[in-house]
Amino acid sequence: MEHFIDVVLPIPLEKLFTYKISEQESDFLKEGMRVAVPFGKSKIYTALVYKIHQTAPEVYEPKEIHQILDETPIVTKTQFKHWQWIANYYMCTLGEVVRSALPSAFLLESETLILPNKMDAIDQSELKDEEFLILEALRYQSAIKINEIVGIIDRKNVLPIVNQLVAKKAIQLKEEIYEQYKPKLVRYVKLGEQYSSEEALETLLNNLTRAPKQSQVVLSLFSIQAKSKKPIKVTDLETESGGSKAVIKSLIQKGILNEYHIQTDRVKYDDASTRQKEIHLNDSQLEALKTIQHRFEENKVCLLYGVTSSGKTEVYIKLLEEALSNGKQALYLLPEIALTSQLINRLQAYFGDKVSVYHSKYSIHERVEVWNNVLKQKEKAQIVIGARSALFLPFSNLGIVVVDEEHESSFKQFDPAPRYHARDAAIVLANFQDSNCVLGSATPSIESYKNANNGKYGLAEMKHRFGNVLMPDIELVDIKEATRKKRMKGHFSERLLEEISEVLNEGEQIILFQNRRGFAPIIECTTCGHSSQCPNCDVSLTYHQFKNQLRCHYCGYHMALQLACEACGSNTLDKKGFGTEQVEQELEQLFPKARVGRMDLDTTRGKYAYEKIITSFEQHEMDILVGTQMVTKGLDFRNVSLVGIMNADTLLNFPDYRAHERSFQLLTQVAGRAGRTKKRGKVLVQTYNPYHQILQQVSNTDFEKMYSEQLYEREQYKYPPELRIIKVTLKDKDYNKLNEASQWFANSLRNVLNDTVLGPEFPVISRIRRLYLKNIILKVQKDKSIAQTKNSIKRIEKSFNAISQYKSVKVVYNVDHI
Repeated sequence: MEHFIDVVLPIPLEKLFTYKISEQESDFLKEGMRVAVPFGKSKIYTALVYKIHQTAPEVYEPKEIHQILDETPIVTKTQFKHWQWIANYYMCTLGEVVRSALPSAFLLESETLILPNKMDAIDQSELKDEEFLILEALRYQSAIKINEIVGIIDRKNVLPIVNQLVAKKAIQLKEEIYEQYKPKLVRYVKLGEQYSSEEALETLLNNLTRAPKQSQVVLSLFSIQAKSKKPIKVTDLETESGGSKAVIKSLIQKGILNEYHIQTDRVKYDDASTRQKEIHLNDSQLEALKTIQHRFEENKVCLLYGVTSSGKTEVYIKLLEEALSNGKQALYLLPEIALTSQLINRLQAYFGDKVSVYHSKYSIHERVEVWNNVLKQKEKAQIVIGARSALFLPFSNLGIVVVDEEHESSFKQFDPAPRYHARDAAIVLANFQDSNCVLGSATPSIESYKNANNGKYGLAEMKHRFGNVLMPDIELVDIKEATRKKRMKGHFSERLLEEISEVLNEGEQIILFQNRRGFAPIIECTTCGHSSQCPNCDVSLTYHQFKNQLRCHYCGYHMALQLACEACGSNTLDKKGFGTEQVEQELEQLFPKARVGRMDLDTTRGKYAYEKIITSFEQHEMDILVGTQMVTKGLDFRNVSLVGIMNADTLLNFPDYRAHERSFQLLTQVAGRAGRTKKRGKVLVQTYNPYHQILQQVSNTDFEKMYSEQLYEREQYKYPPELRIIKVTLKDKDYNKLNEASQWFANSLRNVLNDTVLGPEFPVISRIRRLYLKNIILKVQKDKSIAQTKNSIKRIEKSFNAISQYKSVKVVYNVDHI
C-alpha cells in the first residue's frame, strides 16, 4: 500500500500539497515535522507535515520528498489548530501564517548552484565574453552561486546568460538546501588527565620553568578552579593569566590542557543579584487579584483596568507565580520591544532565569533557541516575554496569557499577511490551550471595555495609583494665542519653557512627546511652493538633519538635501512642521547645559538600542528625553516630574474613526509617565484648540465620559464595536486598470452581499512603492454570519481572478481593520 503526506508550504497557496513517502518514512514521520520537498520545476522548499494518510491525489501525480529535516516535531497540534483559525479568520492562507510564525532559520529554501558540464566539450569560440568569464571561474571552483556571478560579470540581471550557457550544455544547475541555524559552541579547557596526581603535577610545573607564560596559564587554571567549580572558558583563562591564544594553543597541542566544547544558548541573563523573594500587594491590588481569580474560575477573559502607575505589573507577577507553581508555562505580551528591556529586569528579580524573551530584534539563531526551549518545556523558558510574534511559539502547557497595554494598535500586524490582531489571537490561543487570559490597560480599548460591561469579560478595576500617589496635574496651553502674540520660542511656549527650567533646577527629569520623527516633514520652496516628493509613493520626503537627507518613511527612498529648489532653482527653501530631531536641536540651544536624548525609530535600530537609551535615562545620564509614541507605553521612570506634549492637534485631526479614542489613550498614557513617586507630576499639553472635548476629558482623566461619547458616535455612524469591518485593498501599477478593477469588485460585493459597501476610494496616501491603492470598506452587521460573508468575498475573488485583464491586480484583506 502506498503512503502519502499532506504538507503546508510557506507560500500563499490555498491548498495543501500531497507527496509520496515510503512505508519506513511513514512510520518515522509525525505531524509537525519539517521535510524538504521539490515544488515547481526545480525549487526545493521546507514544508511542515500536516497529515499522514494513504489516499492518492486525483488531480496530479505526487512527487517524492527530498529529505526529512527533523527527528521530532517542531510544531504542535494545538499550534496548527491556532494557525488554521488565524488563516480562516484573517482571510489569508495557512502557508502565510507558517512563514510568519516560524523563525526564518527553520524555513530553508534551496539555492541554485552552477556546476561545469564535464560530459560535453565546448567550442569556446562560440562563447560571448560574459559566458567565458563564468566558465573560467568554474575552472577553479567546483560550483558557484547565482549571486557570485553578479560579482564576476558585474551585472545584476544574470539569469539570461545562465540560461544561454544551459542551452549550450556548458553548465548544469543543481538545487541545494542548507541549514541556517548553527548552535553556539563555547570552548572550555581542563587539565589533562595524566596530570591528576600530585607527583605528575609537580613534574609538569618543574618542566615549565623555562616557559614562564605557559607556567602562568597553568597556575591561573588552578586559581580559577579554587574559586569556582564551574567549567573554565578559554576566554576566562586568557583574561586571568594574561596569556595569548597562541600560548593556550601550544599547551593544548602538548596535551597538557584538554579542549572541549559545550553548546550554550546565545541569550543569557545575568543572575539577578538583587533577587526579590516576596512582593506585597496593597488592598486595591489584592481586590483586583481576587476578582481576576474569580473570573478565571468562570472561564472568562478578564480585563484589568488600572490607572497609570497603579501597580498592574505586580498583579501580573502574582498571576504568573500561580501558573508556575502549577507547573504551567506563561506568556506575557507587550506592544513594544522598548518595554521588554525594562520588564525583563523586573521579572528576573522575582523569577530568576525562568524568563525568555522573543521579538524581532533578536537574531534568527536566538529565536530558534527560544523556540526549542519552549517546545521542550525547559526551565529557562517557563515565562516568555515578547511582542506579538511570541504567541506563535510551541506552547504545550500554557497556564496564563497576559496582554499588557491591550488597547495598543501596535498589536495589529499590517504587512505582510497574516494581518492578525495579537490581542484577539491571544484570547483564542488561551481558549485552545485551556488557559487563563488577562488583558490590562490604563485606557482600555472601546471594544474590550464594552465586552467587560456586557459581562462577556470579567472586569477588575484599580482606580488609585500605588502608594496613593496623586494623578498628574494636566494643564492645557493655548499656543494659538501665543503664536499670534509672537510669544513662542521655536516650538516651545513660555509656559513650557518656564516649567522645564524649574524641573532642571530641581535636578529632576523631563519627557517631551512629538509623534513625528525626523527634523521637518516638508521642505518647501518659498518662491514656487515646490516640495520634494518620493518617486515611489504619494508622499513628500521628510528632512533628517542628522544625515542631511530627505527620506520617505514608507519605502525607504532617500536623497541628499538639495541646496536649491529642483523646480525653479531658487535657494529659498523653508522647513515646514517639526519632528523629534528639531525639538532636540531647539532644546540644545535653549538649555545648553541640559543633557538631551532622543528615542524614535532612527535611534533604536540596533539590537540593544532601546535598552541603552532607557538605562541611561533611568540612571539620570540624560535630563530630557524627546520621543515618539515609544516613550508613552508602560515605561516606569521614577524621577520624571514633567511631561510635555509638543502638539496634540496632529493626533486629533487624523482622518480615522478611532482618532479621538487613540488621542485620549496616547495622551493619558504619556501623562502617566509623570510623577510616579511621592511628588505630584505635571503635564503640559500644547494645543491650538484647548476647548476640544477629548483634551478636556484627558485633563480631567475622564475615561468613562470619553467611552460613552465615542460609543454613542460609533453606534450612530455604524462603526465597531457596533459592527465588524473588513477592508479590501486593491493594488496595481496601472492607475486606470485599478480604477476599473476596484469598481468591478465593489459592484460584485454590493450585488452579492446585503451589507453596507463603501468605496472604492483612494486612501490618504494613494500610492506606496509604485503601486496605486484603492480601498473598499465592508460593514458587516453583528447578527450576520461573518464566516458566510468571508466565503462570499472569496467566491467573488475567484471570479475576479478569472478576468485576464485584472490578473496583475493584487487583492489584500484586512479583517477587523484598525
